[in-house]
Amino acid sequence: MESDPSQQRTKHAPAIAPRAAALAIARLLSQKGHVAYLAGGCVRDELLGLEPTDYDLATDARPEQIQEVFPKARGVGESFGVMLVRFQGRTVEVATFRSDGPYHDGRRPSEVHYATAQEDAQRRDFTINGLFRDPESGDVVDFVGGQRDIATKTLRAIGDPQDRIREDRLRSLRAARFAARFSLQVDARTQAAIEATAAELKGVSRERVGGELRRMLAHPSRLRAVTLLEQWGLDASALGEAHSAGELPRVAALSPRASFATALAAWSLDRAARGVLVGVGHWSEAVNLSLRERADLMETRRIVGVIAAEWRGCPKSARKRLASVPCFIGALDVLLGSDADHAHTVRREVEALAREEGGLAPTPFVRGDDLVQLGFAPGPAFKRVLDSVYDLQLEGKVNDPAAALAEARTMLKGLDGL
Repeated sequence: MESDPSQQRTKHAPAIAPRAAALAIARLLSQKGHVAYLAGGCVRDELLGLEPTDYDLATDARPEQIQEVFPKARGVGESFGVMLVRFQGRTVEVATFRSDGPYHDGRRPSEVHYATAQEDAQRRDFTINGLFRDPESGDVVDFVGGQRDIATKTLRAIGDPQDRIREDRLRSLRAARFAARFSLQVDARTQAAIEATAAELKGVSRERVGGELRRMLAHPSRLRAVTLLEQWGLDASALGEAHSAGELPRVAALSPRASFATALAAWSLDRAARGVLVGVGHWSEAVNLSLRERADLMETRRIVGVIAAEWRGCPKSARKRLASVPCFIGALDVLLGSDADHAHTVRREVEALAREEGGLAPTPFVRGDDLVQLGFAPGPAFKRVLDSVYDLQLEGKVNDPAAALAEARTMLKGLDGL
């Protein structure tokens, strides 16, 4: 049996670059008489001067023909002609040119047909994503005017905008993400179609909506993305609550590196400040949050409230405990959008506390095992005593394990029943 050229790699050799893998796969398909182009996002990103994160191929080879060239290729969407080809440590998605039949569920075509490169381009969402590139010559193959729109920084649906949006209603959210991330102006007809079909986003699965919102809110361009969502009326159907468009000072104040949960907290508080009733549990379902994301969202909102209302009256130990919580930095960024002076003051105070011996969260001088060795039986009082002794340590009132143990012994002996 002929060996699979995609697997010809020494055991310990590093994976080749993603683009090199895609070009090599395209070359091998070409040698077998097939057309194979770089397709979609990677072509768009290169023309925008960006480094693509992955490279996809589109080809006239059908799945069985792809497998003849790459016997270990794996089908992930064979009814749509999509195969994964592994080449020297990299996996490349290789899709057969196709045209789509009618969309009946607002997500997938009822049927697909293998087609030409031009027909394949026409079925895609936006012109900037409908481009191909010949891997040998480097020439761009453009059937939809995508090069023109990249040059003019325009986001435009391919063909009839309402048809494109209704085929897959998630494209409305994708439009906001692309426009924000690539600093594009949205074509008037495309925007009108998005606004006219905004309510139809309710029918999209919460998992898919949440996935798009994660990509938006975890990116530095989140402010414009969220602004577009609200301007276009997509917020109501995406979040399952009343439409509200307005200022977003907390979102605007976030660090470029802010997490999805931090950005979600900022957006929820901006909306709440306008009088929108925002329920974390409701958002959790609407955006399909993981347990960790939901916990971080709730914790961030809680810490924002504590910093705003209680920080000035907190003892040093409470400040150190709060500042050492993982969500604290994100919460402080959120607070910048509503009370910048207080947020900057708190940041300076935390930096000063962090410079103290042991920092914000020093290793406790006393642990439960130490109390057992002193002859005390474990019980509910242990945690109260350990917390109290640790607070003394954070306050700088005990400075070594011996002094901390002495305090713990005194506290335990003073408790009833010990």
